[in-house]
Amino acid sequence: MQKSIVLALPLALCGLVFAAQAGTSKQAAAHAKISMTQARKIALKVYPGKIVKEELEHEAGGSGLRYSFDIKSGKNTHEVGVDAKTGKLLENSLDNNDAD
Repeated sequence: MQKSIVLALPLALCGLVFAAQAGTSKQAAAHAKISMTQARKIALKVYPGKIVKEELEHEAGGSGLRYSFDIKSGKNTHEVGVDAKTGKLLENSLDNNDAD
């Protein structure tokens, strides 16, 4: 019985962390003035390719809320950041650390 409790506790805590992150994402999205779809279009104009990762995050710079995209083109992956409140470009940098 103790083993099942010991195993269940970490799983329950992980569920709480994921639920908290989902809540944070919904709260962040409520503060965004532009949509993820609009931000994707902006990012792909800056660096055409295939979006392999996207997220809405709180980060220093601009309004403090940004969409972050990893865009793969050929062998290179760029990280493109778009301000979620203004739509301005915040970042366009080579980021091959996450490349497949």
